[in-house]
Amino acid sequence: MSKTIAINAGSSSLKWQLYQMPEEGVLAKGLIERIGLGDSISTVKFGKEEDQQILDIPDHVVAVKILLEDLLKHGIISDFAEITGVGHRVVAGGEYFKESALVDEKVIEQVEELSLLAPLHNPGAAAGIRAFRDILPDITSVVVFDTSFHTTLPKYAYMYPIPQKYYTENKVRKYGAHGTSHKYVAQEAAKMLGRPLEELKLITAHIGNGVSITANYHGESVDTSMGFTPLAGPMMGTRSGDIDPAIIPYLIAQDPELKDAADVVNMLNKKSGLAGVSGGFSDMRDIEAGIQAKNPDAMLAYNIFIDRIKKFIGQYFAVLNGADAIVFTAGMGENAYLMRQDVIAGLSWFGMEIDPEKNVFGYRGDITTPESKVKVLVISTDEELMIARDVEKLKNSK
Repeated sequence: MSKTIAINAGSSSLKWQLYQMPEEGVLAKGLIERIGLGDSISTVKFGKEEDQQILDIPDHVVAVKILLEDLLKHGIISDFAEITGVGHRVVAGGEYFKESALVDEKVIEQVEELSLLAPLHNPGAAAGIRAFRDILPDITSVVVFDTSFHTTLPKYAYMYPIPQKYYTENKVRKYGAHGTSHKYVAQEAAKMLGRPLEELKLITAHIGNGVSITANYHGESVDTSMGFTPLAGPMMGTRSGDIDPAIIPYLIAQDPELKDAADVVNMLNKKSGLAGVSGGFSDMRDIEAGIQAKNPDAMLAYNIFIDRIKKFIGQYFAVLNGADAIVFTAGMGENAYLMRQDVIAGLSWFGMEIDPEKNVFGYRGDITTPESKVKVLVISTDEELMIARDVEKLKNSK
């Protein structure tokens, strides 16, 4: 009997979940927000209880201390020794990591080095890893990479059509992201369909504030929409997704507020997507409210969003030469039923038919009619559970 904590650290946040392993029971979960920004918020949920504090949390080391103290304070654990493993989600593993790995100093340095590929995510993850090592140095510490699931991409899928020296010398290639989520929902889809994953062709659509679509052939990722960084792919909450790269120098020449390529990339990451087109709304609920109010910018943002997701799903029907099911997951994928309806309506040629009585808020499972040739599934993702499972696997291999 042991307890494992799964950590998902961002630049100014730390999301966590504590499991009883190997039973996989959730003992508690929480979120620490605004780390280093003042008026930090720490929320802990356990059983039917919830506790929230507003504190000054200057860095991830202090955040980890508060997290652990809360576990003791609320009686969730009686001693730190009960925690035998910690797993850290890391966005970019580059070509170093094809699977999850036990943490040592070299691994942390590689995570920090790969911050060039995920500047919004890897630095916070590295800070969280170091904080846990400082406070609980003897527990099994594991890093789980969003990119590792996509290391099965064939070379023709991950290479860009630019001079090859930029791959051999600078490692410029498609890495993908959200791999932990795509892997989990593909496994759950196989269970739901009652068929071996090794026989299935699936298109998994992780649609949250970040959006990525993956072609899964017999359990392996063979193509995915995010690229060298998580900026690529369909339109997202605040990210543009794919654009003509010639736009970047053009905007630098035209807009005095954009001084260099870094400024443009920042704009494409943080001020574009749904938010950029709609005038500030990155949340689909706000977009839908804007449509109800006949806001033309909200309608345009929505139509672009649907268009781009349909195009990527259509691409992956070609990549897989057909599919058994499409899986929607993550915040919008699981909850925005109108978005699912409109995406699938534009793909009806492939033989999909939505059952409107099932395609409703809160429903999980198959949302198609019995006659539908391709199934459409709604599955709640659980990246934290996948992290905890990898900790157990590596703990047992030591």
